[in-house]
Amino acid sequence: MSDFFQNGLITTLQRLRSRNLEELEKELEGFAKRRNMVLLLPALYSEFEGPAMPKIVEELKKIKYLYRIVLSLDKADEKQFKKVKEIMSEIPTDVKIVWHDGPNMQKIYKEIEEKKFKIGLRGKGRSVWMTLGYILSDINAYAIALHDCDIVNYSRELPARLFYPIVHPALDFEFSKGYYPRFKDKLYGRVTRLYYTPLIRALKKFLGCNRFLEYLDSFRYALSGEFAFIRSLARGLRISPSWGLEVSMLSEVYQNTSVNRICQVELMENFEHKHKEVGSSAEEGLIKMATDIAKTLFRVLSQDGVELSDSFFRSLLTTYLLEATKSIEKYNALSLINGLEYDRHSEITAVEKFVQALKIAKDEFSQDPIGEPNLPAWIRVRAAIPDISEKLIKAVEDDNK
Repeated sequence: MSDFFQNGLITTLQRLRSRNLEELEKELEGFAKRRNMVLLLPALYSEFEGPAMPKIVEELKKIKYLYRIVLSLDKADEKQFKKVKEIMSEIPTDVKIVWHDGPNMQKIYKEIEEKKFKIGLRGKGRSVWMTLGYILSDINAYAIALHDCDIVNYSRELPARLFYPIVHPALDFEFSKGYYPRFKDKLYGRVTRLYYTPLIRALKKFLGCNRFLEYLDSFRYALSGEFAFIRSLARGLRISPSWGLEVSMLSEVYQNTSVNRICQVELMENFEHKHKEVGSSAEEGLIKMATDIAKTLFRVLSQDGVELSDSFFRSLLTTYLLEATKSIEKYNALSLINGLEYDRHSEITAVEKFVQALKIAKDEFSQDPIGEPNLPAWIRVRAAIPDISEKLIKAVEDDNK
């Protein structure tokens, strides 16, 4: 049972009770007559060999309100692509697969690069960006939702609740962000609990009344990979190719619409997916993620005119450490009252590694404050390549024959 408390700058849509899912979907079927909904699924081939994707496919078979499902398939050879195509063909909804390793899509990537667009290294950010370009090529698409494909306890209620705020004709939201608790026998979500939130609150101490930081602090799970937006907003969004995808997405949304048209919606009572290790170097695990998140934050703040000096960074490190230590105390108490395991030593070790990530981020940002640029908004790509929509449609259609 959730609460109905509203705090921060954005609207929070809590899951107050277990609403009948069929009733919710029936409403969405009505909305779908005028507002087409597309579900974007970013997946590696390996996820089809794990426990999550088969469950997701079975749940998707039961959905009737979707206009289309677009699978963004990465790291798959031709044999694997054909296998995935066969699996997805069992879903009665119209399904398209954007096969990033396929020869047709590789030609698209090459043409875009020839126009001097820097489209980064391959990864989730780039595959989501390219797939979004394909979806936007269809002028009939109204709303687009995205969720990860490693959710072990997936339910079709998740996309239903993501879509609902932005397609309901009596509501005026353009962007919805999913949130949920993550725990089992212990608390998960270390990057959010021990790094992102303490870092945002440390920055707020320095910068005082900063509306952007207040906005970021309003999200209950800012690093979740589940969100939805309407077509007109999606056309102008730039996407980060790095682990800073979620933070950069929130920044882009903030700059392109009003906070009154942004909401966060509780998706599930509990959320279970694969857990990343902290790692021991700057190029792996949660340290890599934390480094990219910090660099994204520093870049956005500097673009807003905030001066990030050496003394600023020195003070930020000690203030972050204090905020993270306070968080450990809070989550220890939360775990105790709920009878969950809590390893204070491993939590403190994680914070120490996050301090290392902050130092790496500071050094890399100081050397190159611009960093790896965001992938361009599709409205800009179309200005450079007027027939890119037609080429994307043909490439995907040829692969899906």
